[in-house]
Amino acid sequence: MQLLITPLAAFDLEEIGDYIAQDNPVRAGTFVAELRAHCEKICLNPAGYRRRPELSDDLRSCAHGNYVIFFESTTEQVTIVRILHGARDIPEVLNPT
Repeated sequence: MQLLITPLAAFDLEEIGDYIAQDNPVRAGTFVAELRAHCEKICLNPAGYRRRPELSDDLRSCAHGNYVIFFESTTEQVTIVRILHGARDIPEVLNPT
């Protein structure tokens, strides 16, 4: 199965790394690598993750530490939509008014 990371999700990864790097540059690199590996793992069984119909009909999510990976999938591809800190106002970030 193919993995696609949207530009917004790629930006999220960069922002997460930059934020962590302020205190621990080494951990920033390893944490972002862990997030990317978790995105790859989603491809093994995307249907096994939690549906998020309150956010979007096709959206699913999974947690990694304090962060939540939001994705959509088809039979051929997993698309990582966003990677957000769980304390954020998720509905507002994903569906701004």
